[in-house]
Amino acid sequence: MLASCVDQANGGGAGARAQITAVGSSTLYPFTTIVAEQFVASSPDARAPVIESTGTGAGMKLFCAGVGAAHPDIEDASRRMKASEYRSCAKNGARAILEIQVGIDGIAFAEAKNGPKMVLTPADIYRAIAAAPGGKPNAARTWRDVNPALPAIPITVYGPPATSGTRDALAELILTKGCEASDPKAASLARNDPDAHKALCTRVREDGAYVDAGENDNLIVQKLQSNPNALGIFGYSYLEENARDVNGVAIDGVAPTYATIADGRYPGARPLYLYVKKAHLTAIPGLRDFLKLYAAVWGPTGPLVRRGLIAAPDAVRARSAAIIARELPLDPRELR
Repeated sequence: MLASCVDQANGGGAGARAQITAVGSSTLYPFTTIVAEQFVASSPDARAPVIESTGTGAGMKLFCAGVGAAHPDIEDASRRMKASEYRSCAKNGARAILEIQVGIDGIAFAEAKNGPKMVLTPADIYRAIAAAPGGKPNAARTWRDVNPALPAIPITVYGPPATSGTRDALAELILTKGCEASDPKAASLARNDPDAHKALCTRVREDGAYVDAGENDNLIVQKLQSNPNALGIFGYSYLEENARDVNGVAIDGVAPTYATIADGRYPGARPLYLYVKKAHLTAIPGLRDFLKLYAAVWGPTGPLVRRGLIAAPDAVRARSAAIIARELPLDPRELR
């Protein structure tokens, strides 16, 4: 039985592989890279893991394409796996998958230090960047068109692409909340016609007000410096890393900080995950040790928090460590 697992993950018709590979979220990329660096430092004979920043959605497609040396061991995800993604994994032989929450992050809205000092609500954001707020094409050109209390400056928001988990979390945590606050019928639409709800609440405008900045969050920081009236959207860790250059924008009166995200007061708080193929744990050298090292450094005083990760509560970290130690696969019935 063990041999078959090794054969399944080591071969898969694509030969063997001696190093760990990970794909996925640009938000998790710096954290997984730090763990990879420490892994090499503590295991001089190990080959350096290959970590790619592809975005959560694109990473899921790569991760779920199969089991074996040709396919990644780890998916970094800034949102939970979807039931449809698990079905794709299972169809291609990856049924036993570990789901490990490594910490918490926040979807941060940011502006340049000399920006307009915006204070927004989810409804403001929805009316500014949704494609069809209220079911009509978005005609707002300035923030004052959205809310008379806001400045009369053009709406320009640099944000993540459709393949990003940050974009998915933006849709779920901010746009949907703003949509349902603006349109009382939206909540019932979610139950009765999910596709229509998605079109109304989470489709983003494509007329230049929202600018897809790709998976390079550092590029958004640079764009904010060159356009002080613009806003940017990225993970909290990039806000903290670039605190000298940008300010966080408060949502519903709550600024994105370590404390407000950790305790859930900030509306854009979200969990961060690793997904790992159980079959690869035996086949890929060092993969078990890599996961144990991740668990050893994700605590409140660890290097990942110093880099911008928000530590998960004690109970969540204990459960994640137990999943690693006991190699417990997720139950797909919990996914949506």
